[in-house]
Formats: sequence, structure tokens, C-alpha cells
Amino acid sequence: MTPSKHGTTMIALAALSAPLSGCISVKTPDKPIEINLNVTIRQEVVVRLQHDVQQLIDQNPEAFPKQPKP
Repeated sequence: MTPSKHGTTMIALAALSAPLSGCISVKTPDKPIEINLNVTIRQEVVVRLQHDVQQLIDQNPEAFPKQPKP
């Protein structure tokens, strides 16, 4: 490309992109963003309880007799 064609191309691109610059706007939200983490916390508690119950069963096998499998 010759320097004159390169300059013409740049001017044409600038002229075509000028109307698009008004379409983009960045605004802060009116309300704060809220992230709810209750699901993760609940899952952790359930896993801990399952582990504690398994330890209790292992420590007291007479209190929890195993059922025969059909």
C-alpha cells in the first residue's frame, strides 16, 4: 500500500467508526451486586454430618446392626 492509500483508508475507517462511538455507554448499577453463597456452606455442613455419623456408627456397631442385603 502506498502512503496515500494508507492515509485514505485510515480516514475512511475513522469516519465510519465515529457514529458507533456514541452507542457504547458504561454505567454503574443502581443496586449493589449480591452473591449468595448459602448453597456452598450448606453442602459443607451436610458432608461433615455424614462423616460424623459414619464415625459414630463405626465406634458403636452394636447400636447400629447391619441389615442383610436382599
